Amino acid sequence: MDALNDAIVSVNDVFWGYLLIPFLLLLAVYFTVRSGVVQIRLFPEMFRVLRGQPPTAADGKKAISSFQAFAISAASRVGTGNIVGVATAIALGGPGAVFWMWLMALLVGSAAFVESTLAQLFKVRDRTGFRGGPAYYMQYGLGARWMGLVFAVVITVTFGFIFNSVQSNSIADSISSSVAAFGVEAGPGLLWGVGVVLAILVAAVIFGGVRRIAHVAQLLVPVMALAYLVIGLVVVAMNLDQIPRVLGDIVSGAFGAREFVSGGIGAAIVQGMRRGMFSNEAGLGSAPNAGATAAVSHPVKQGLVQTLGVYFDTLLICSITAFIVLVADPSYGEREGASLTQASLEANLGVWAVHALTVILFLLAFTSVLGNYYYGESNLRFMSASNGVMVGYRVLVLAMVFAGAVAPLDLVWTMADVFQGVMATVNLIAIAPLAGIAFLLLRDYTAQRKEGRDPVFTRDRLPGVAGVQCWESETDLASEPGDRL
Repeated sequence: MDALNDAIVSVNDVFWGYLLIPFLLLLAVYFTVRSGVVQIRLFPEMFRVLRGQPPTAADGKKAISSFQAFAISAASRVGTGNIVGVATAIALGGPGAVFWMWLMALLVGSAAFVESTLAQLFKVRDRTGFRGGPAYYMQYGLGARWMGLVFAVVITVTFGFIFNSVQSNSIADSISSSVAAFGVEAGPGLLWGVGVVLAILVAAVIFGGVRRIAHVAQLLVPVMALAYLVIGLVVVAMNLDQIPRVLGDIVSGAFGAREFVSGGIGAAIVQGMRRGMFSNEAGLGSAPNAGATAAVSHPVKQGLVQTLGVYFDTLLICSITAFIVLVADPSYGEREGASLTQASLEANLGVWAVHALTVILFLLAFTSVLGNYYYGESNLRFMSASNGVMVGYRVLVLAMVFAGAVAPLDLVWTMADVFQGVMATVNLIAIAPLAGIAFLLLRDYTAQRKEGRDPVFTRDRLPGVAGVQCWESETDLASEPGDRL
């Protein structure tokens, strides 16, 4: 098993270091320049559109709002990537990995904007509102259904199965550390019990549909993220004198001569950007599946909201984890994953913080499982509308949630890296030629804002773009005022 894991890691490092990361950065710089640095220029606008209220859906219930779509994507983003992934990046790449994680977030915010704006434009209707994502803009935007099918298969396996096993593995790891703090050795029976309980809880939600997922995420994600931020800020406040040292370690780890000679800079770049992508998912093609569910008046609105999600995830939550770990100045090689973050909290706040983080991580990882599940469901419906297929998918998700709790940590994370790399590559190949459409939409949006209007998009505003399924023409909108669904 170790030999297989090492072989996969070697191939994966070459793939990420020499292909995916350069490709992503090249596109992110291009998107940033073409959009006029939209990820920074329209930062205040992101908060304005987040407060928008949705209309009534076709089934008489409230449609998914911008905030709820943001919460679904945040449910997937905010979890083990922030608490476990950052700690793992520091353990493997040193403090310099944090710098590259920050830089990546600032750059790839433009990619997040492009992919989520495209997902809104090419979304389709379903019985509860909308669904969409990369598979849909590959079919309707590029006219390449085969590519959409490839992506749909990859994201279903990546998020529905692999990433969900990562979440349950991290929950089991944190609970084991919490139990060990009481002097009790966590045996296989505990891991099996965690897997069973988690599978039961997930089943209770995923059989209720996207609205139940949105409501659970809307409730849990802000509360748990706020609790984690408060704990992290307390640690920072207790160690204010250490902040200059921590910042120095981050910068020197990213650019230092010693790291350059030893090859540590390469490890910092790869680990920082790889874990950054796992955490904020920009360019990965996952968040657009959530963004497409929102009922908004203009596609750009959800592109801006999903860009805000990148900042919320990486510049806020991930930074807190980095400071928690680095102010404790632990030995990075002795621990990794959730136990490293827990050990760092214990060093600052005492053993109670280990248990508090266990609760927070459990709930954040739980909502991540729900968000991951929905991404798979949305793409399965792209491939097949069969209810039997959906039931089979849900059963397999529950099986992977259980299996992840008892699987080795290294193997789980290695498989996650492999599948997210393949998924990101397919998505980036698709959005590169479609990005020009997103920039035309951005130009239309900013022109309407300059006129003092709340922007409204109709399909005849982009007459040269084919494949748009949902957005009405001006004539249709005038004949049915107030109803865009």
